[in-house]
Amino acid sequence: MTNYKDIHGSNIETVTSNPDNPVNGQVWYNSTDKALRGNAQTTAGSWSSAPSLNTARYGAGSAAADNTAAIVFGGYPPVKDETELWNGSSWTEVADMNQANSFVVGTGTYTAALAFGGGPGDSPGLQDRTESWNGSSWTEVGDLNTARQRMGSAGLQTSAVAFGGDTDPGPSSALSETWNGSSWTETNNLNTARRGLHGSGVAYTAALGFGGISSPPSNSVAITESWDGTNWTEVGDLNTDRAFGGGGGTTTAALMFGGTQDPPRLANTEQWNGTSWTEVSDLNSGRQGLGAAGTYTAALGFGGNGPPEAVRIILSILTLFSFLINFHIEKCSESKGTKFVLLILIFFDISSQPHIIASLLAIRKFLESGIIFNDGSKPSIPDIPLTQ
Repeated sequence: MTNYKDIHGSNIETVTSNPDNPVNGQVWYNSTDKALRGNAQTTAGSWSSAPSLNTARYGAGSAAADNTAAIVFGGYPPVKDETELWNGSSWTEVADMNQANSFVVGTGTYTAALAFGGGPGDSPGLQDRTESWNGSSWTEVGDLNTARQRMGSAGLQTSAVAFGGDTDPGPSSALSETWNGSSWTETNNLNTARRGLHGSGVAYTAALGFGGISSPPSNSVAITESWDGTNWTEVGDLNTDRAFGGGGGTTTAALMFGGTQDPPRLANTEQWNGTSWTEVSDLNSGRQGLGAAGTYTAALGFGGNGPPEAVRIILSILTLFSFLINFHIEKCSESKGTKFVLLILIFFDISSQPHIIASLLAIRKFLESGIIFNDGSKPSIPDIPLTQ
């Protein structure tokens, strides 16, 4: 049988730390991490639109081996039990979970998945529940030792690891548990407690956890940790700190995309080559709490939520004014014009939203200087005092 030495002329080098500047194709064994590593040229692709989920949601669990066959389950709002399967071209609704669940996580494939943890659903409080998917239905199996939501996860239906998350009550958690196909066992904790982090890996003996929110204080982080089946070790940070993004892949070839720094919703995408993260093409729209499937070169992102409602409302107002201007507003009385703008200003809690105040002031200034009715007059806009 041909081996590595026969092909390359030498054995794989054993080192205690990863080389600073590995060349493409170089392979080595890191005795500290107990991991075989290599360096490959990054294949940076781009994102394209795909058919939408049948049920809009964020904070859902998902599982997949690639971007052609995936499963999504649970989510919010309101708390959901719907399950959908992706066949590479469309989503199909299938059997519901036994219990509605939000901010649940998953591992496995679309025919053999595991769902665990989560927020309030059919029963109050955080969940320790675990359900197993056989391709057609869900079955409840062994519970987590500690109820949590917004965890990181990696592995398969029969071999998984759950880490971090929220406990109730309390700050972000550093707890880790491994699944052997029938029960969960507590293991060594993360070095940094976090919630809203993501994970990659296909076994409970090798995983990667990245991003998240630490507390206290509640700050998004760029921290990446590698799991060798026994301990967590901090490795190269993300380029952009964030939480509640999507991701997938393995411990040596992973992907993270989207997320939030609260409030910005991010579109950033980064690839992990086993040593460091590299920024590549952004998502078409910034989102947090999205589901994810696939590898670092062929991924699928679905669901999630976009910009905060206030931003969407402002954009809608700007669109409305543009529409009115383009279609030459008919003459209206000064009293009606005044009441109309006053209504918009009162609609927001503008005393606590400085960015909304600035936008509305700009709109008001534009109205005063830019709109001319058909008879040559301008609308009268009241000088309403705004406080920040």
